[in-house]
Amino acid sequence: MSFDLETAKLSDKLRRVAIEPVSRVEGHGKVTILLDDDDKVHQVRLHIVEFRGFEKFIQGRPYWEVPVMVQRLCGICPVSHHLAASKALDIIVGATQLTPTAEKVRRLMHYGQILQSHALHFFHLSSPDLLFGFESEVGKRNIVGVAAAYPDIAKKGVLLRKFGQEVIRITAGKRVHGTGSIPGGVNKSLSREDRDFLLKDAYQMVSWSREAVHLIKQLHQQNPALYDIFGSFRSNMMSIVAPDGGLDFYHGALRARDADGKIMFDQVDYQGYAQLLSEGVKPWSYMKFPFITALGEENGWYKVGPLARVQNCNHIPTPLADAERNELVAYGKGAPLHATLAYHWARMIEMLFAAETIKDLLHDEDLMGDDLVVSGEHQREGVGVIEAPRGTLIHHYRVGDDDLVTMANLIVSTTHNNQAMNTAVREVAKRYLDGKKLTEGLLNHIEVAIRAFDPCLSCATHALGKMPLEVTLQDADGNLLDRLAKVSHGDD
Repeated sequence: MSFDLETAKLSDKLRRVAIEPVSRVEGHGKVTILLDDDDKVHQVRLHIVEFRGFEKFIQGRPYWEVPVMVQRLCGICPVSHHLAASKALDIIVGATQLTPTAEKVRRLMHYGQILQSHALHFFHLSSPDLLFGFESEVGKRNIVGVAAAYPDIAKKGVLLRKFGQEVIRITAGKRVHGTGSIPGGVNKSLSREDRDFLLKDAYQMVSWSREAVHLIKQLHQQNPALYDIFGSFRSNMMSIVAPDGGLDFYHGALRARDADGKIMFDQVDYQGYAQLLSEGVKPWSYMKFPFITALGEENGWYKVGPLARVQNCNHIPTPLADAERNELVAYGKGAPLHATLAYHWARMIEMLFAAETIKDLLHDEDLMGDDLVVSGEHQREGVGVIEAPRGTLIHHYRVGDDDLVTMANLIVSTTHNNQAMNTAVREVAKRYLDGKKLTEGLLNHIEVAIRAFDPCLSCATHALGKMPLEVTLQDADGNLLDRLAKVSHGDD
């Protein structure tokens, strides 16, 4: 982390503080804070400064290459991109209904992804802040410090993630950037030996996931003055849900609730997402700002991910996770929880759901089936949506008569949460930094707020020609000499 205390030569002579890079997140970003001479906060922004051109260089490639290509967006959640692209291309190849073996192998792969990603985020990236305190010694505020002080917690976190990676390896071919899912189905099923290998540890994973829920729940309930208030803000929420309103990470229809929990739309076919959502742009970030079109950019933004999903659904279709969900909902006393740190509580409930689902799927004989791929009448356009660890993930492709991709649009989970993250860091800065002399511990509060969303910044910035650009020229003393701006509304 660097402390950039340069004086900006603005009309009000605000000082600019930069947290760069934001640590313990996937990808590269920075936060800038503008302070006056009395250390009062005037502006806080999360800037995504990493640029990746996936939406453009996918164009011109054969459609069957896409599920393998797009997962290179990320080394943490490649399975989610792999499957979202496959689901979109199922439409392209006319696979309106997968075989039971193909769908269940994909589900197993995806729930393994959820398990390993949630374990990585909570135990490796966030637990140091939660167990030691936001202003604790920076040298021990990491997974090594957790392993020294809480060896049992650290060990279980490592082994939970390892199990999830083994599920991915067996279903996708390898732990990172596998090839198991293809348009119309999968290219391999499970052997009985692989199924038994996973099944011998599956019940232990359920037990450890349950312990993780109890750990974060205990932390939350021991210090409600912090956990209920830190970075809290009201917003809409969105996710996909099953036809009965249950939580489903692999497939469903779009549902959104307002800040009071009232359903705004429900069971909307995600093939029509473009009529439902718009993507705004701002001159200081490569990452776009999605919003519900009918509500407008100011009122239509929303949050996605664990806290949204667990409260947006009606129930969770596994008994242990559903009981924990009911306890979280009861904690809100009839109103949605909007506390940023409640993301961790919801995330561990989801990890338990993933562990239970994996255990149940491993008893299904369809996983060892031989009927792997289907096809039908080819189409020229398809949308695939999945609930990735960080939230709703949209892949949209068009394909020409030559089977080459002509258009790609990706709205990833972190992009959906862009405005929510900016709002959270602003609320934290106003509450904890306003009027105070800045220290590393105080600035870590900003990073804690960002980490709660588990952002994947490298996933979130890949559009070309759809963002504004501003270039400023300053002299050695910081005086502004010239400014050149290109304004874009995202439609060029």
